[in-house]
Order: sequence, then C-alpha cells, then structure tokens
Amino acid sequence: MTAFPARISTEEAQPGAKPAGRSATAFGDATDTYWRSLFFFNSYRAVVAVVLLAASLIFGDRLAFGSTNSALYQYFSAGYVLLSAVWFVLIASRRHFHWQLGLEVGADIVIIVVLMYASGGISSGLGLLLLSALAAAGLISRGRLTLFYASLASIAVLIEQTAQVLMHSAQITQYVQAGFLSIGYFATAWVAHTLAKYLVATEQLAAQREIDLASMEEVSQLVIQDMDDGVLVVDENGVIRQYNARVEEMLGPLRRQRRNRLLKDYAPSLAQRLEEWRRNPVAGFNPASTIVQSEKVSARFVPVGLNRNVGAVIFLEDLTRIEAQARQMKLAALGRLTANIAHEIRNPLSAISHATELLQEEPAINGTVKRLLTIIRDNTLRLDRMINDVLKLNRGERAHREVFALGEFLQTFVEQFCQIEKLPADVMTLELAADPKIAFDQSHLNQIMWNLCRNAVRHCRREKGSIRIAVDVIGGGDIVKLDVVDDGPGVPPAVRNQLFEPFFTTVNSGTGLGLYIAREICAANDATLDYIETPLGAQFTLQCRGA
Repeated sequence: MTAFPARISTEEAQPGAKPAGRSATAFGDATDTYWRSLFFFNSYRAVVAVVLLAASLIFGDRLAFGSTNSALYQYFSAGYVLLSAVWFVLIASRRHFHWQLGLEVGADIVIIVVLMYASGGISSGLGLLLLSALAAAGLISRGRLTLFYASLASIAVLIEQTAQVLMHSAQITQYVQAGFLSIGYFATAWVAHTLAKYLVATEQLAAQREIDLASMEEVSQLVIQDMDDGVLVVDENGVIRQYNARVEEMLGPLRRQRRNRLLKDYAPSLAQRLEEWRRNPVAGFNPASTIVQSEKVSARFVPVGLNRNVGAVIFLEDLTRIEAQARQMKLAALGRLTANIAHEIRNPLSAISHATELLQEEPAINGTVKRLLTIIRDNTLRLDRMINDVLKLNRGERAHREVFALGEFLQTFVEQFCQIEKLPADVMTLELAADPKIAFDQSHLNQIMWNLCRNAVRHCRREKGSIRIAVDVIGGGDIVKLDVVDDGPGVPPAVRNQLFEPFFTTVNSGTGLGLYIAREICAANDATLDYIETPLGAQFTLQCRGA
C-alpha cells in the first residue's frame, strides 16, 4: 500500500533542545523515548527486586540467596524494592535524565554486589543480573558512560571477591570466575556501545530524512498551490488526500468539509470518470463533454506509483479559460490582419478621395452628380478615420509626458472645440475647483478630450451648460479628477459593460474604437478612464496623478 504523506511541521526547535535542523516535534518524541525506556528499565528493576525479596522470604535457607547473611540480604533486597519505587517518582518528574540514569545504575551495582556478598559471593550467580543492567544502560544512554559503568561493576565484583577471601576464607581460584564475569561486563558494555552508536547514526539519518521530506512537501505544496490547474490526490479508496485552491474555485469549497471526504460525495461525475479510467486506462474521453459541478472541466489522471488502483493524481483544467485564451489569440491575430488590411486600403482610398475632389471642381457637373460626389467624399473620410483608428490601436503609441497646468489647457481646448464644432460658447462650461498641474502627454489628453466631448455633443441637448467639464483634486491633492458630463439620455444599463470594448458602437457612423483607444492612452499615462452612473446624462471621469 502506498502511503500518502501528511503535512509535516518544520518549525525549529528551541535553542539547546536539539541539534539544528530537528523539528520541535521530533525532539519531543525523542525525549519521550528516552524517558519511556528508562521507565521500562526501572519496571524490570522493580520486578527483579521483588523476586529477590520474595525468594528469600518464601524459600529461606533452601536457596543460596542470603546463605551467608540472610538479614543483610533481606534488608538490601527490601531497600532495592523501595528504591525502585523512588525511581518511578523521579522518572515522572522528567528532570536531569543522565544524572538519574547514572544514580540508578550505580545503585544497581552496589545493591547487587552486596546481595552477592550476603549470598556466598560469585558462586551465587547474582552477578549475572548486572549484565542486563549494563546493556540497558548502554542502549538507553545511547552509549554514554557505558564502559565506565562496566568498570565500576568489575571493580565492585573484584572487591566483593576480595572480601569473601579475607572474611570468609573463600577460594582464591574464584578470582578467575570474577575475571570472566568482568570480561562479560566489558563485552556487554562494548556491544551496547556499538549498537548505541548505530542507533544514534540511524536517528540522525532519520532526522535528516524528516527535514528533507518536510522541505520536499513544502516545495510541492507551494508548486501545487501556485498551479493554474486544479490538482486532486485521491487514494485507493477514493478519499481526497490533497488538493489546491484552484480545485475549490472550480468544484466548490472543500476546506470546511469533514475529514476523509470521498471524491464520489464531492464530485460524483469526476469519481465516475476515475473509475472508468481505472477499469480501462486506454479509453479516450472527450474533455469538452466532461461536466463537473455545472462547469466544463478537462480531467487528466496520473497513477501514483506503478499500480493505478493504489491512488491517482487528478489534474483539472478549466475549459472555459482555455476557450477564452483561444478567443484572445484569435482576436490578436484578427487585429494584426485588420491592421495589415487597413494599411493596404489607404493607398486606393487616397486615390478615390483625390479623384472625387477633382471631379467636384469640374464646372459642367449637375446637382445630382455633386450630391453623389459628396456622398463618396464623406464615406471616404469615414473610412480614412476608421483606418487611422485601427492603425493607432495596433501601433500602441508611447506617452511623452510633460508637466503643464490643466486649467489653461482646458480653456484653450474649449475655445478650439466650440469653434471647430460650430457650437455656441455657452453650451460648454468649465468648472475649476482647483488648477493643478499634471504630468501627461498633451497630444494624448487632447485626443481623449476630443473623443469624450464629441460623444457628449452627439447625445446632449445643445442647450446652455449641456456639456460640463469639471476639475477637482482628491486624496490630499495627489489625484487629479477630470469629469466630462452631458445632459443627454445617458448610456443604457444593458451596454455599459461594453462601452470600452473594441469595435463596440451605438451609432452607425462610429468605428467603436474611440473609447477603447482613449482608455488605452490613459493607461499609457498611468491614468484611468471610467464611466460613472448618474441619475441624468452621462459622465466620464479621468483620474491621473498631480505633478
């Protein structure tokens, strides 16, 4: 069975708690392991102490235990039991681990050697109990002071044998048994030390692997979360193990759902496709027909490991986004094609316009011909204006900003506009709440104002004050606001969202590029152009930074 990784915490440990790179959680688990091992070792000690005391009380002189000095044996074995209980209390305090281990091992050596002395010496066999104590101490302490403990045990056994020889006339040849027992102590300690070193190396390798796995998972999480496609990881039971935010955008919220959420409960149609893929991996699916949660989604399945029945990674791609990108590419290609066609049309169009002007100068033409020539000329000018707009749209002119006073610029513009458009001077009013300076391309601003004011003239009532140009500053004087307002019928709500789209127009004589180009020019000058809803008429607002 393939395991799906859970999220691993990579918080750093507290200073002095563990070596750098180990997580706080990993150090806490290791500390618990140390103390738990010490607890089990003390449990073993308590059992041995109880057995030694019970053997003396039950069997008495029938055993060798306490044969030399039964009172001394019983006192020390009872003390061994009580001391084991005290060690449980100290272990529960979780303080000074190595000091506690050293005291416990030292107490084991002293008590067991005294019990040996009270039981007739090396022949009692009680010295073998120190082998397990030394082995456990070496493994628990990860090899620290293991050989030192073996030295203490060997010295204690030799002293006990010397006491037996001096005080109880024991045979000197038993020194050989004491020597072999000491060798056993050192051998056990060395094996425990070697195993402890191997265990420490294994722990360090595991800690490094933990860091590597945590880093890899963090990287994979960042990559998955940053992907434009949705990513779902499911196990062999169809339980969702991992996902990114894009999945929730396409299929709905999942974070607040219960744990171990099944894919068939979250997205039944996707779960059905997954089962079909597992049964027949070579079967082809039409992505355009995959409907998940009322959305068009393309699903691609990748097995986890070699067996596709273990788990799968599902990549979800929003087909509506792909279709939108395809439309944008088509529009871009169409724009380039339109620009090329417009450039090729200019030469024959200029020839038609020039020929029309020459024909209009002929004295022998009648009124009907003049009217027809006028129609040709007007439509030629309209085509020429449309071609210029298309070329400007494709060219994307850069802004050459200059600092100038906005009020003076607008006063000159209003005068020129009224003269050229043959409007009464009182139709347009200029309201200057402030006279700020702006950094803007004057030719660009002139083009924007001509476009907005021509639209206003086309729809306004052409009465006194029908077109109002207002200037104000907002945001503490950092932002300059320029409004162009008319008293016409305004823009219908149904088409407001399309105002700034290219080639959208509400009049037959327009190209549908004026407002689009005006907004693009504003963007080139770090300004914005928006339509503002008003109860009466239409209002376009240009905002730019003051100089």
